[in-house]
Amino acid sequence: APYDPHSYVASWTTPDEAHYPVMQTLDAPLDPASFAASVADVLSETDPATRQQKWTTILSDVHEEVMHLPLYGKRIPAVLNNQRLSGYSPGFQQFDYPLAKATVVAGSKTVTVAPGAQSGLFNTVGRLDPHTYRPNEFFANNWVYEGLVAYGADGKVEPALATSWTTATTADGGEEFRFTLREGVTFHDGAAWNCAVAKLNFDHFFVPALTGPGWHGWYGLPGALDSWTCDGEVFVVKTKTSYYPLLQELTYIRPTRMLSPNSFVGGITSDPLTQNSCHAGWGTVEEAEGTAVCAGITAVSGTGPFKLGDRVANEDGGDDQVDFLSFADYWGGAPDIEVLRVVRYDTHDDVKNALLDGSLDAVVGAGPLAPNDIGSFVYDPGFDVMHSDPTQNTVLIMNIENDDVRKTVVHGVNKGAIIDAQLGGFEKAVGQLFPESAPYCGIDLTPKFNYDLEKAELISW
Repeated sequence: APYDPHSYVASWTTPDEAHYPVMQTLDAPLDPASFAASVADVLSETDPATRQQKWTTILSDVHEEVMHLPLYGKRIPAVLNNQRLSGYSPGFQQFDYPLAKATVVAGSKTVTVAPGAQSGLFNTVGRLDPHTYRPNEFFANNWVYEGLVAYGADGKVEPALATSWTTATTADGGEEFRFTLREGVTFHDGAAWNCAVAKLNFDHFFVPALTGPGWHGWYGLPGALDSWTCDGEVFVVKTKTSYYPLLQELTYIRPTRMLSPNSFVGGITSDPLTQNSCHAGWGTVEEAEGTAVCAGITAVSGTGPFKLGDRVANEDGGDDQVDFLSFADYWGGAPDIEVLRVVRYDTHDDVKNALLDGSLDAVVGAGPLAPNDIGSFVYDPGFDVMHSDPTQNTVLIMNIENDDVRKTVVHGVNKGAIIDAQLGGFEKAVGQLFPESAPYCGIDLTPKFNYDLEKAELISW
């Protein structure tokens, strides 16, 4: 389950999410209408203790329905040639590979990397537009673009393009967030970061036509917002009601990262209704909330530590190689890696062999290496192998109407055997939807979904 509970759970009643068909068969409190109301209620709860009680109820109801088979925790792995690189640590959300913090200890400042992609092995970075989705890759967008705030350890919200913020309750029951913007920041194309640019981006990615469930409405933030304005160089965001996840949801890699004003069709005066930054292939979006014409972007330009360099395309429409260049004017200091070269490999064995022969400097994220191969580097003194803390749990969603069959499945699957055989023994079996370290999820849920073949056989009879 990605992110902390609010965004993921809020997405379940949207038609393109995997939970949607499952929930159509359930009774209250898990039928779509009742569940959506419960989630909306907890997201607007201002008292932390009451909020915890409401989350406990929601997560307990979900757990007791046995709609998931929790399998194992998911961590972000990395294998680095320590004769080339030092100072790297995995990030705090999936596909967060902070190589800008790594140092080249010897050799060329061009560093080759095989990143974990949405498809496992890297194939393409996609369009690299910040306000849309596939085939864009999270990791690449995260190197190029930044948001107002960033996602830190344990979900802590940290400054990014905003250095600080204040919150206050409004007279109509909403909230006002006042963001003090970082000064002296420039985009890769030289454009200045300021409040007008922040507002331009919000005008585009939160245009009414794109706030529905088929677009950006997969999480609650678009529907919670009331307005966004500039008070001098302070960016002011107001919500319709109290919405506690707002800051954390602004940390996500998409769709709220900031694009240079020069990259909008029409520039700083771009019309979000007729020249929207959404992918041109989406065409004209017509929804009950309004209409927007998707025009795409004119160039890839963010404020992140790396800017897009050369790309080598292949005949299949993907990328064989993509260079990301150190941004000399980055507000956080230019990365020591001058050229971050992303290379495509056909197989896990190709990745492993490239690490061993020295042509590949780093593997970051899950997918490029087979899990068992990661273990083979643990005792090699030439490599550093590391894992993040669990960022999410891997689960199967069961669209099975009979609850006894679902219970049989959760007790009949030997998670330990799967972890040993497929994951090199690195991960830990789990018994619930979210890691207990996630906010509001450190609760003792029953029944326990442990492997118990005898119990599975009794239930099935």
